[in-house]
Amino acid sequence: MTHIQVFDPALCCSTGVCGVDVDQALVSFSADVEWAKQNGAQIERYNLAQEPLAFVENAAVRGFLERSGQDALPLILVDGEVALAGRYPKRAEIARWAGILAVADPLPVIPCCTGNSCC
Repeated sequence: MTHIQVFDPALCCSTGVCGVDVDQALVSFSADVEWAKQNGAQIERYNLAQEPLAFVENAAVRGFLERSGQDALPLILVDGEVALAGRYPKRAEIARWAGILAVADPLPVIPCCTGNSCC
């Protein structure tokens, strides 16, 4: 099974969805993570403020921070490889990495009438 690790910047709590001024990207991402977990994904999140040792002990993360700094977080690893940095992934990206068949987008509505004729 695919292993997804999210290395968050320093957040006020484990998800960053707390306080008065909540970032909508964190709200959406937290909901997407819960959805993915309910569909069998293996996802772990690490908060720089609460779990700095996880950042130091992972060679890929440590190297990334040395090169780019903590302002470049979040960093997402998939099976130990860098998959994304600098923003949170969309639900479709998480689904692809985790091998979850995402709910398909609705089919576009194609009008029946074209030109001078109608069906």
